[in-house]
Amino acid sequence: MTAEVNRQERRRRVWGSTLLRALVLVATFLALTAFSIALAKVTLTPSPASEDLVRSNLRPGRSLRQYAEDYTFLAACKQAGGNLLLGVPFGILLPILVPRRLRMLRMVVLTLTVMVVIELVQGALVPGRAFDIDDAILNTSGALLGYLLVGRRISHRYHVLAEGTTRAEAAREPKPERKLAPKSGTKSRTKSKLTSKPKPKPKPKPKPSSKSKAMPASKAKAKSKVKPKSKSRSRAAISRSPSGLVASGRALFGRLTRDR
Repeated sequence: MTAEVNRQERRRRVWGSTLLRALVLVATFLALTAFSIALAKVTLTPSPASEDLVRSNLRPGRSLRQYAEDYTFLAACKQAGGNLLLGVPFGILLPILVPRRLRMLRMVVLTLTVMVVIELVQGALVPGRAFDIDDAILNTSGALLGYLLVGRRISHRYHVLAEGTTRAEAAREPKPERKLAPKSGTKSRTKSKLTSKPKPKPKPKPKPSSKSKAMPASKAKAKSKVKPKSKSRSRAAISRSPSGLVASGRALFGRLTRDR
């Protein structure tokens, strides 16, 4: 029961985190779309009254000097502050959409690219507008400021939530079983076992029966009996020989002399 309850809780958390992630993405996309429309209205609307006054600027810092020298303090703050505020939403929204790794660098590059494109469109197509590199620099600085103040924390929480959902989904999936490859030694052993022919087993020696065990004793007795016969036969053969006759005669003669 406890395992099933834990599984249900994990599923609810995963579904809740994925839903929250989707809502954050949708809200970010809608906010970025609305900001793009507002930016287009502000930067791409023609101003025929300033056609003779506006000039293109390709040197960084030239317009900023003009703001400080020719404009009043409030007008200079309004002009520079407006360009900074136009870039702040990029620093808040883009870090959520881009990957977590090097998100600050990617946000800066994207913001600078978009602003340069807008400035080029202003100078080429919109009457009363001109290309100004200082505007692109101020917009990118505003994006970096927005990232450092707000966007970094929001994007960090969002990416942590996304990584948690991916890890939970990966934990739910069953892991495939890994088959261990047999070692070279085992392969050679198996091959040698298959190729080598089975050796024939040695045949068991027949056990001697009781009769065979009794036979040697009887043979030994027979041999012991036969041996005296051979000795007596040898003596008889010696007595029959001429030398044996002479020796036997001498023995008889000695007995007779002793008896007398």
